[in-house]
Amino acid sequence: MAELHSTSNSTLTPPPSTSAGNNESSGASPSTSRGRRNDQNAADRSQARFRSPEIEPIVGHAGRVIGWGIGDESSSVREDAWSCFAVVFTFWFFVSVTIILGVYGSMNLLLGPETSIVFQPSPLFVQYLRVENLEEKPGPVVYGTYQYPDLDVITTWEQTLHATIPSDTHQEWIYYLNTGSEVNISYHLSPVSSSVLLIIADGAESLAQWIEYPTYRNSTLSWNMIHGAGMITQKIHRSSSYYVALGNLDEVVQVELNLTVRAYLHNTKNAYYKYALASRSSCSLSIFFPQGNAAILTTPGPQKNASDDEWYVKVTYGPRWITYIVGIGGLTLLMFWAFNLLNNLQFAREERAGVINNGTAPDRGPLRSRKDDDLSSWGSSYDSLSQDDEDLDSQAGGSAEGKSLGDGEISNNTRRLCAICFDAPRDCFFLPCGHSAACFECGTRIAEAAGTCPVCRRNMKKVRKIFTV
Repeated sequence: MAELHSTSNSTLTPPPSTSAGNNESSGASPSTSRGRRNDQNAADRSQARFRSPEIEPIVGHAGRVIGWGIGDESSSVREDAWSCFAVVFTFWFFVSVTIILGVYGSMNLLLGPETSIVFQPSPLFVQYLRVENLEEKPGPVVYGTYQYPDLDVITTWEQTLHATIPSDTHQEWIYYLNTGSEVNISYHLSPVSSSVLLIIADGAESLAQWIEYPTYRNSTLSWNMIHGAGMITQKIHRSSSYYVALGNLDEVVQVELNLTVRAYLHNTKNAYYKYALASRSSCSLSIFFPQGNAAILTTPGPQKNASDDEWYVKVTYGPRWITYIVGIGGLTLLMFWAFNLLNNLQFAREERAGVINNGTAPDRGPLRSRKDDDLSSWGSSYDSLSQDDEDLDSQAGGSAEGKSLGDGEISNNTRRLCAICFDAPRDCFFLPCGHSAACFECGTRIAEAAGTCPVCRRNMKKVRKIFTV
């Protein structure tokens, strides 16, 4: 079986002239010399245009050469590595932004009387906790404990609320209640014949939903249409902010509410840190690494003759930057290690399957340089049959001029043979370029290896077999 060889000094370069040739050329005319020089220059330009890429060894597992490939393979691996780095960096950047601005972002809290809230951030991502009092009055106190505090302090406090509620309006009061607390609300309306809505909402979202649909019962923890006088009791099953709200749908109503709250508070007896926030003041509590610690934010009970018992407080988490920096580096190295491992496994599998021929370098290179796919490459295989023959014959140095009749018959026969193996007939064409220059078996092997068309060097997507009828 004959093979088509293409080396750096292939048939495009004319053979060196002998001494006899030199003697004949010395007696040739100037026009003949100029014609030969033009032919030589044209051959040199063709050789430069069709020069094959550099062939480099492919190194497999344990550093052993398992095959040979085009020089673009190493650059492709480098591009894949940089792409992997870009993906990892982008992923960790968005994770960091989500943690810093989302999970541990700053928040403004509205606190009522006898509040007891615990903050225990992860010491891996948070370096310190900062609490700022935004009110012009003192009140909140920050405690620091080494362990999560117990919820075992029980206190009972009372508060009386007077409200005048116009028609189609509402009024609410906020309280932070821990699990196990109990709220008793006694009410008195004036005039007695009037009625209002009394609700206990779990969180600001529940309150907003009730404001939008006041008569929808399932939007709140407790929904009651009250009139005259009476009492409502509600058990608290989880620690959260709760709103006690009144809504009036009719005429102006005067309401008196007496709240009696049996509250569970966190124990601050073993606190190692305490700071009372004055008006417009702040404090910071360091988060220990790696064991961590907890912060307790409390407010005093309801005060007599006080205009209001609410405080606006801002809580800010300071990020531990070393975690994010080390995380980016460690995750990147891990991904690079996994990428190299997968490459080694792929090369080892190809070696066992015999895809690459035992580390021997190929004897031929591509006929043309690689080109990108474009619309000009789309065509019919039948229209390109004659053009493919001319391209392959010109690249192999074949020419009908100066040959005998027998050579012409042999050339016509070889035009029907596969340009890869020169054994089987050409019975397939490549997509999207449409060239037909190989048998179906060779074309399939080229496509499976993600190769290119041997005529135009464009990327091959599919191979279709030609059936002769």
